[in-house]
Amino acid sequence: MNELAYISLVFALFVLPRIIQRWRIPRAITGLALGAVAGMGFHLFEGDQTIALFSTLGISTLFLFAGLEVRPQELLRGRRVLIQHVVIGLTLIVAVAMAAQRLLDLELRPAILVALALLTPSAGFILDSLGAFGLSRDQVFWVRSKTIATEIVSLLVLFFVLQSESLLRFTLGTLALAAMVLILPGIFRAFAVWIAPIAPKSEFAFLVMITIGAAYITRQLGAYYLVGAFVVGIVAQRFRERMPAVASEEMLHAVDVFASFFIPFYFFGAGLHLHTDAFTWQSAALGTGLFVVMVPVRIASVALHRRISIGEPLTNGWRVGASLVPTLVFTLVTAEILRDEFAASPLVFGALVIYTLGNTILPGFILKAPVADYDDPVLPNVEVVAAVTDHH
Repeated sequence: MNELAYISLVFALFVLPRIIQRWRIPRAITGLALGAVAGMGFHLFEGDQTIALFSTLGISTLFLFAGLEVRPQELLRGRRVLIQHVVIGLTLIVAVAMAAQRLLDLELRPAILVALALLTPSAGFILDSLGAFGLSRDQVFWVRSKTIATEIVSLLVLFFVLQSESLLRFTLGTLALAAMVLILPGIFRAFAVWIAPIAPKSEFAFLVMITIGAAYITRQLGAYYLVGAFVVGIVAQRFRERMPAVASEEMLHAVDVFASFFIPFYFFGAGLHLHTDAFTWQSAALGTGLFVVMVPVRIASVALHRRISIGEPLTNGWRVGASLVPTLVFTLVTAEILRDEFAASPLVFGALVIYTLGNTILPGFILKAPVADYDDPVLPNVEVVAAVTDHH
């Protein structure tokens, strides 16, 4: 591929989506569409290693960003509501997995993955878009907390489902993940003691390299890149006091900017992997049906739970629920796993893609997000008001 093609691609990925977002279409959707057009329409960039590398950097740093956003103290403050939210989510996963087994004729493991694809909010995407959803400070806190809590649980379920092919693989995979979690703090300590003092301002490069390494390890374990990247973000939070630069607001912003540059290549690469046989009238009908059924169920479950648990009016609860609707990244990743690891039918793959396209576009319209700000990679600095969270 010549230099002009890459220059044209960069221009298309960073300029065209900003023009199209005037019609409330998220830039991620435009990037995915560009990849689909380039792949299915013109067979461009197929098997391109540069796109593959940039895609890996994008998805890894996006989940690193989500991991860095984990605030244990905030999760603890809202623990009663969050635990209830997670229990409701797990109940829905079981119910949807059982329905997928029956209606789509799937075995248990792929059925659970379908349930995760339909129900797991995309933390990185939602956190990036929060500033444009027009939510109150209290609502932003709950959306962020519920998104992160749900993604933590979903990643654990994803990991164990992918490792449960056999008892041996499950044991080895669990031990490998546990070893990585135990070793990472030692690596951070060694960097803080020996490297940081003689290499100032190297924290960002260190964090990115550790993220890519951990992501590669979990990818080799069959759990995709996102598990390792998310774990690194959580571990980095533990070193906020000893290594403040690693988990500071400045570092968070730097990771966000870094991810915002590379993540368009992930969506473009995901679009390249779409095939025409996955998009038929049957997959369109199934995807539309999933959207019509699942989106109201997800919004209503959040709104009703908040009404019963904390007495919040349904008019406020539905805004929190609607903000949690986008599943873009998690659905795309899970759909690829279903296709590549479980030989899922094009019908299922295409339906999941159509479903997530719809639910990702939806909040920009029903929440009346400002056009200029929607999907901007600028996350507001939200402080939790103790009186509010204690009340909840």
